[in-house]
Amino acid sequence: MQVTRRKVQKASAFQRAAGPSRHRLSKAAVVALGLVVTSAGVGSASTRQLGHQQVGQLTNKGEVIASDQYINPIGSRLVVNQGKIMGATVSPDGTHVAATITDGTGAMVIIDLRSYQVQQVIGKAATGVNLAISGNDVGQTSPTYSPDGKSVWVGRANGYTKFTVKPDGTLATPVDVAIPAAGSAQALSGKAVFSADGATVYGAVNGQNRVVAMDAATGAITQSWTTGIAPRGMALVNGKLYVSNEGGRTAVAGDTTMNSYGTAVPANPETGASTTGTVSVIDTVNPTVPVGSITVGTHPTAVYASGATVFVANTAANSVSVIDTAKNKVVQTIATQPWTEASVGYEPDAISLTPDGHLLVSLGRANAVAVYRFKSAQQPVSYVGLLPTDYFPAEVATVGNQIVVANTRGVDALRPTVAAGHGTHDTTSSLTRFKLPTDQQIRDYTGKVFQYNGWTPDSVKVASKPNQQAKKAVPIPAQIGDPSTIKHVFLIVKENRTYDQVYGDMPQGNGDSTLTQYGEAVTPNQHALAEQFGLYDNFYDVGTNSAEGHNWLMQSDDPEYTESSAGEYTRSYDTENDVLGHQESGFIWTGAKAAGKSVKDYGEFQSIENKPAGATWQDYYCDAQTMSATGAPSQYPIQTGSAIPSLNDVSVPGFPLFDLSVPDVYKAQVWKQDFEKNGPANLNMFWLSDDHTGGPPSPAAEVADNDLAVGQIVDTISHSPYWKDSAIFVVEDDSQAGLDHVDGHRAPVQVISPYANHGTVDSTYYSQIMMVRTIEQILGIKPMNQLDSAATPMTSAFTTKPNLTPFTTVPNQTSLTLGLPTQPACGANVPAGQTTASVAKASAAATAVPASETAVAAQWKSWAALQHLTGPNAMPDFANPQLMNRYTYYQNNGWTKAYPGDKKILAPNDVPGAFLPGSAD
Repeated sequence: MQVTRRKVQKASAFQRAAGPSRHRLSKAAVVALGLVVTSAGVGSASTRQLGHQQVGQLTNKGEVIASDQYINPIGSRLVVNQGKIMGATVSPDGTHVAATITDGTGAMVIIDLRSYQVQQVIGKAATGVNLAISGNDVGQTSPTYSPDGKSVWVGRANGYTKFTVKPDGTLATPVDVAIPAAGSAQALSGKAVFSADGATVYGAVNGQNRVVAMDAATGAITQSWTTGIAPRGMALVNGKLYVSNEGGRTAVAGDTTMNSYGTAVPANPETGASTTGTVSVIDTVNPTVPVGSITVGTHPTAVYASGATVFVANTAANSVSVIDTAKNKVVQTIATQPWTEASVGYEPDAISLTPDGHLLVSLGRANAVAVYRFKSAQQPVSYVGLLPTDYFPAEVATVGNQIVVANTRGVDALRPTVAAGHGTHDTTSSLTRFKLPTDQQIRDYTGKVFQYNGWTPDSVKVASKPNQQAKKAVPIPAQIGDPSTIKHVFLIVKENRTYDQVYGDMPQGNGDSTLTQYGEAVTPNQHALAEQFGLYDNFYDVGTNSAEGHNWLMQSDDPEYTESSAGEYTRSYDTENDVLGHQESGFIWTGAKAAGKSVKDYGEFQSIENKPAGATWQDYYCDAQTMSATGAPSQYPIQTGSAIPSLNDVSVPGFPLFDLSVPDVYKAQVWKQDFEKNGPANLNMFWLSDDHTGGPPSPAAEVADNDLAVGQIVDTISHSPYWKDSAIFVVEDDSQAGLDHVDGHRAPVQVISPYANHGTVDSTYYSQIMMVRTIEQILGIKPMNQLDSAATPMTSAFTTKPNLTPFTTVPNQTSLTLGLPTQPACGANVPAGQTTASVAKASAAATAVPASETAVAAQWKSWAALQHLTGPNAMPDFANPQLMNRYTYYQNNGWTKAYPGDKKILAPNDVPGAFLPGSAD
């Protein structure tokens, strides 16, 4: 059990002293900043303040995290090293917190607030778990204590698990309470609420659009009510249940709809977002009374009751609805948008009310708690200010004279796992607690929150049309809508590598060659591109995995729905085809279209693929050779599509999405034929996924295939008439598949353009959000939310003096057919300087296993066959990340080396973290 305490400001008598400083966090104390605060409580800052700082670095503003923000919370911090907190609740006596967790060592932790320590870890049997349960799946909402504090119910994929609470506050005797599937729809249980006498438990059955009443003693379902779509939060007031419906009301004739877990959800066809939010009202005293409905803001999540007032967090709408239960109507709506530059992206997700009338609303994406003065439902609240928290506050509670905040990501990927390096799944969470400051102190803290988030006046400057023509074009305009010398942007999204895995062997950058798996011999084009167009050794991917990463690139956010679904990922993983994962302000392509720019999509964010039966990787490899040599169309055409109409409108037919049974060089040929025939759009988006690894060839061959495809695309563009006004961004969706000596979020990136700084090493802090803002600035796209609104474009990566020297593809040095069980009909790929015999020998070596490891390798082969890595059901990140990383590493090293930090080659079931849920576990 690993727990770290660290003091982040002067402690009160209730707070405990700090523990030792953590790995990668310096011993320097976090100091308070003497900010000049305006009358509105706004300090001056911007993301330029990050300079050359690194993620994980402790500065005088706080710790740098990969979302362009600092975290420096008020109060005392308890870092929880068991994983990310999904939901948390305080026991009735105020002594303990029960928190569900994921991406760590269990499914749940019990924290003793008196000792401020993790007291118990609960999960599927594994090292570090004190109490074993049937699985590690947990729902979106917090556990629920019975009124007498003697039991706890936890929502899970197929119902609930109830526990007995022992006198010391720990849990015992877990009993699963099953809720049967309705067809293919599992329960995906949301919030549970007890009746006042504790005899009945009401459960929000999120996956089946209903609420059930269960006998608390037996778990038997005694009543069921149909609600709106995806019920999640609940509160019981005077015998009536108030239930938030994430997906809003049931669709009616005439609605435009999109799917979410088999339910048609009223949706906007352009932005792909849900358009309604409701609260169902259930009369538990008179259960036959029809369920009522109250209209609230979109994507309602948390429901909090105080007396006869119910508060509902409208997470997508960035507001709180105040319901007077005597009238069953919304009597006021509280805006939770503290920064005037952006109306959305703060994501209110938890609510509490102090005894003295302070309303607290956690703002997940702002790493803050908003504070309001509340007197009654009929009297408008008054805004007081903001208090800083750790990374993504998801719960807030009042405990005596203390405020307790549970932060989903804590201090980010700083969990100590292996000394060799850091991974994105080294995730933490945290509790922070403090005595509520005075209103004046809260106003002073507001300026700090503004600074930590980079919120400054005039961050989003939009040019006036009369002045645009008179302005000189530059690569990155100062104002949105001003002319740019760049007319065509190419965004190439790849899969899952860290900086050190690819560029650790480049001595001019900040790399660790001991962590390099795919150096120059495997990725010669990426290395040549870095040499020609610049090496960026301080760039960060924000997300932990693909579900998050593609959202960050397409929405400049990982919406709360995806963030909170990580405990079981059953309703959806990648949210391309789930309406609830789409923000109201749309996607980068909808923004481009709104700005009058053309768009083409080649696979990115698509979710539907059909290809000829029986077509193999080998077939597509040979087809790519034929297409390249003759210009003939594909012999194995692929049909793709999206659940989002606006993306279908701009998608180029025939380009595959994530499918490791299709080589990336084939995708490059599909693109090239369209490019040569029709030319590029202003915004061109790609998904080249084979560096994910897991397909038929060896991992090195797949990464080499991906590298060659990128080189070919850049070569084609740079030798075309479009090169003079083009910019190409090559980025990983996330960096989860390896280790990095700086931070698990650090990733390779290429910025390729005549206007890119050539031949440099750039150690400026950059991120995916800044890259998105750069594209927006070039094409005149308005930012999508507060994160890209605050982001500084990557202006320092560009120059106004173009260098039109084109790029020429570097031939692959690693055979693309290495490790195939059956070579292609057109022959094995033989790199220059090699022979068919040497390639055959290398291919045999790539699949050979030393006699001492044959048994463990066979276990891995059986495991890999179940991971949906190829074929029509291919799914990004279906495989557990800790296992996938080791499997790839073992293959890449001929089953002769242990994974960094391990003492030996491990069997699948022996991998630390092997019980973590993947995208469909």
